[in-house]
Amino acid sequence: MRKIILLLTAFMGYSAYSQQLLTPEKLWELHRVSGIGLSPDKNFVLLSVSTPNIVENSFKKEFFKLPIKGGTPIAITKEEIELLTTKFNADKSLKLVDKEVKMTPTLAKDFYKDLEKSSGKVYNALDHRHWDKWNEGAYNHVFVEDVATGKQTDIMEGLPYYCPQLPSGGSEDYIWSNDGKKVLYVTKPKVGTEYVVSTNTDIYEYDIDKKTTINLTEGMMGYDTYPSFNKDGILAWLSMEHDGNEADKNDLYILQNSKKINITKNWDNTVFSYIWSNDGKKIYFITATNGTQQLFEIEPFAKNPFPKQLTKGIFDIGHILGQSGNLLVVSRNDMNRATEIYTVDITGKKAPLEVKQLSHINDNLYENIAKCPVKERIIKTTDGKDMFAWVIYPPDFDPKKKYPTLLYCQGGPQSALTQFYSFRWNLQLMASKGYIVIAPNRRGMPGHGVAWNAEISGDWGGQVMRDYLAAIDDISKEPYVDTQRLGAVGASYGGYSVYYLAGIHNKRFKTFIAHCGVFNTQSMLGTTEEIFFNYHEFGGAYWDKNNPIAQKAYTEFNPIEKVGNWDTPILVIHGGKDYRVPEEQGFQAFTAAQLRGIKSKLLYFPDENHWVLQPQNALLWQRTFFDWLKETLK
Repeated sequence: MRKIILLLTAFMGYSAYSQQLLTPEKLWELHRVSGIGLSPDKNFVLLSVSTPNIVENSFKKEFFKLPIKGGTPIAITKEEIELLTTKFNADKSLKLVDKEVKMTPTLAKDFYKDLEKSSGKVYNALDHRHWDKWNEGAYNHVFVEDVATGKQTDIMEGLPYYCPQLPSGGSEDYIWSNDGKKVLYVTKPKVGTEYVVSTNTDIYEYDIDKKTTINLTEGMMGYDTYPSFNKDGILAWLSMEHDGNEADKNDLYILQNSKKINITKNWDNTVFSYIWSNDGKKIYFITATNGTQQLFEIEPFAKNPFPKQLTKGIFDIGHILGQSGNLLVVSRNDMNRATEIYTVDITGKKAPLEVKQLSHINDNLYENIAKCPVKERIIKTTDGKDMFAWVIYPPDFDPKKKYPTLLYCQGGPQSALTQFYSFRWNLQLMASKGYIVIAPNRRGMPGHGVAWNAEISGDWGGQVMRDYLAAIDDISKEPYVDTQRLGAVGASYGGYSVYYLAGIHNKRFKTFIAHCGVFNTQSMLGTTEEIFFNYHEFGGAYWDKNNPIAQKAYTEFNPIEKVGNWDTPILVIHGGKDYRVPEEQGFQAFTAAQLRGIKSKLLYFPDENHWVLQPQNALLWQRTFFDWLKETLK
């Protein structure tokens, strides 16, 4: 312990007081940098920069192209970006576009022409709403457009399927073949109730001349996504094996000589995203590993292909934007720094390869913001496993003082807890407010093997809760942690975690904050929009009395069943347009706390979904969050 304190003291040798602490207001001055891709000549990286305007409660979005060899960003128009990123065929006579097509009657006026002003909607099956929008009978379709005439052909004509996929699919869901004679697109070929209980997307190939379509991933039952050809016409894509499991292992496949080959079959991890190398001989991809996201490569045509890690450090590689000569262009961030664009020189003979900053959009703003020390910590779990965790310390940390400490509960439940940078759940901001934050990579998180990732399903209130308690108990052994001022905070599954911990924590915590959390697993099944998630995570439906996993999920692991043990102040936050974890979950929790006489507060956003996206709402979120902590962790 003395060694740890000395190391932290040395780390904090600089004067944090010479810089400003991060505040919610400063956080919302930062520009949001997003890489779009490379220009067709691969000499520029295309990026968008969104800047919040608090007064107008909006964002200003600008576009730039940045020389890959370095230099000043060049402002370009939205129209120029659209032209540079348009998906043309080989001779640029055709291009791909997507748009909505009205197919199914759902609105009152669809049934009765004289009821034009009625707000009613009629459904015969599920898929009536998704994420934050109601289904009004329109489906995203891919069109081939003749550049000369403007004539468009719907290659999904008559199909009540989506491409791009909902809720957040994009143009990566459809591509040209190298010769421009075929179009590949991703869709889930299911309708209504079947749609919401399945994850089985497939990759379809449409022949321009023959006007025929074939399913390239027939018989592959999980998500099949991100199709991409190398320069020689070899197709790669990402595939999950099992239907209904959105967090299944994501394997990298290639199609060679009509044979589907799983090139990551023997690798104990999952692939997030990838690109082919320019010469078509390698694939570069990103995955989570030991609390970070890093860049890997694999040679798909080797006899025994196996991934090789290329980068390493306390940062996340977010996306691979493309390859320009010997440089890979990527986005990078860490818990102290929002996303910027970087390059990786792949000619390096020894890993880890250098990651060099290319864009400097937020440099001036960060110059005067004090960084928070971020340290790795290994915690022994109750079942004898080693659990990785991040500990984030205040910028002016003094190991001789005592600090209030927050247990950060990640959502997902299978989301990676890496070196993320959030404009809401910002751990640097929490630490800058004087809190130590412990963020454990508990059961269910990728980056620690497929089994570790899968162990949470069907066991939401089991070992993972013991992992959380092991984390807060472990950090509480440190002399600088004030064990009388501990809090637990989280969103989504992290919100569920807070609700559940509130009933089992045995007076460890003095305050709780739950954002869009699952409070009642039974009513969650009846009101959420992606039923496959609940079926997989809860083991089935609550009426399945012969299913022990499901019965446990809806009784013992149901936070509502633990409310009788609640004795601690709780802040409940929820959005009215959250259809993934609908608002009644938060209302039920707040009502229970109020009726039990527990100090509680409800922060409700009628116009926000699972996230909080509008600038003024986000600032209200931050101020309420920290006011609550100040009030309850005195």
